[in-house]
Amino acid sequence: MNSADKTQIIKGEDIPNIPWEEKPAGCKTVVWRSRRNPIIPRDLIPCSNSIFNSAVVPFNGEFAGVFRCDNKARRMMLHSGRSKDGINWKIEHDPIQFVCDEQEIANFEYGYDPRVCWIEDRYYVTWCNGYHGPTIGVGYTHDFKKFYQLENAFLPFNRNGVLFPRKINDKYAMLNRPSDNGHTPFGDIFYSESPDMSYWGHHRHVMSPTDGWQSTKIGAGPIPIETTEGWLVFYHGVLTSCNGFVYSAGAALLDIDSPWKVIFRTEPYILSPQTLYECVGDVPNVAFPVAALCDASTGRIALYYGAADTVVCLAFTQVDELIDFVKNNSIFRV
Repeated sequence: MNSADKTQIIKGEDIPNIPWEEKPAGCKTVVWRSRRNPIIPRDLIPCSNSIFNSAVVPFNGEFAGVFRCDNKARRMMLHSGRSKDGINWKIEHDPIQFVCDEQEIANFEYGYDPRVCWIEDRYYVTWCNGYHGPTIGVGYTHDFKKFYQLENAFLPFNRNGVLFPRKINDKYAMLNRPSDNGHTPFGDIFYSESPDMSYWGHHRHVMSPTDGWQSTKIGAGPIPIETTEGWLVFYHGVLTSCNGFVYSAGAALLDIDSPWKVIFRTEPYILSPQTLYECVGDVPNVAFPVAALCDASTGRIALYYGAADTVVCLAFTQVDELIDFVKNNSIFRV
């Protein structure tokens, strides 16, 4: 694609103040890291043992988000945060207290790996929620101050609930990964839909692990990006090495009307744990993509990812270059 096509690729809003760093001279990868990484240290707030795998969105000309903050008792909690530039963050010291009318699910057991998605008139939050095992919690906020909890989307066990940013075939849509009650040694990505954000069904298989860096399990990452080429999806893949799991990131293009149909999918990873902050931490060898800011007018994408289950990092890519990479390095074509 040439530069004249960039304004036509992303179907979304402009984010003129998107965090951005130009590709370094000599860089040969399609995704490059911020020179300021990690942008959020593990101890940004007094209670935190680590801050990682967190969701960021544009908000009122600035940025807001929901952050995974494992506290010093090693409980997995969710906190809200604000930033003027997407780099320097103020995270609330107290965890989010969801307003919930259903006492059965109102007792917050744990929450981790949130995603945030603007749909119609509010910001929906999904996360891995503890309810007799891990499942997908669903809530929403209008202002990142008051949060409301809805019904869990699925029975246990499930992780990586990622909403699409608009209805598809007049239904809310979500990518998710059925799992077990432990540190799942398997995992495929599925598509599910709902008429009301409460009852979920019409489950469809999207894709499975293959080999190499994505041979053990896979899971959806940031909110899918609508493009002229299909839904652009970042996802994580896991390799089981002799020293444990290794989490890397890839990308795929899904059919715009039937997102369970994969058009292209990267065979090589686009980001893997290679720096000190990705290889050393509470969980070594993790690069886990969770959120992406996209500027439609320039095609710039700022990718937020958790590193070593300890800190939040930032990487960048250009949508035209990334889509070309996905197409030219695809496992298969449908």
